[in-house]
Amino acid sequence: MKSKRKHPLRRLLVLLIILGAVVYAGIVGYVCIREGSVLKTVPEADNYDAIIVLGAQVTPDGSPSVQLGWRLDAAYEAWQQKPVPIVVCGAQGGDEPMPEAEAMEAYLLRKGVPQSNILKDPDSFNTNQNLQNAAALLSSLPDIKTVLIVTSDYHLPRSLAIAQDLGFDACGMGSPCKPEYWLKNHAREALAWCKYWGKKYLHLPLE
Repeated sequence: MKSKRKHPLRRLLVLLIILGAVVYAGIVGYVCIREGSVLKTVPEADNYDAIIVLGAQVTPDGSPSVQLGWRLDAAYEAWQQKPVPIVVCGAQGGDEPMPEAEAMEAYLLRKGVPQSNILKDPDSFNTNQNLQNAAALLSSLPDIKTVLIVTSDYHLPRSLAIAQDLGFDACGMGSPCKPEYWLKNHAREALAWCKYWGKKYLHLPLE
């Protein structure tokens, strides 16, 4: 009799696993659709008064990772179109030799961006903190109405959603990610969206 009782529970468990997989795949699809929609719009120089670059991994020698370098290259191209203040964001992770913001600043200085054009946030550990700290840094500058957020393509839609929640008037520019990391990045971003919705709509104490 015991084995017979277990069968419905096993079927229910399998059903829940399948349902969870389908929902998760749907969220990944949502991420891709949002990404494609955002990337269709290319910001023009007249549309932003400051640039915010979101951090990513710094290598052991203190140089930006490939992904972070691509973000900084995109930001530099935008700055060349319109030399506005650039905020670089990112704290020091446990496996990083320095705060991401410091490595980002050094990279932009080498490319020719003046020190006076760069603002640093070396204290933020996630996207929400990146944007909150960037807002605080920009609040002391006059005539900052619209910001250009630069990050990796898969990360851009959620970054813009958070910026909107924080009251930013923002547009975005997405840099590419390595093709071999496409699935990993989008799978992780789907989980990040779940966390974002949990905090925003369910007020869960998630960090």
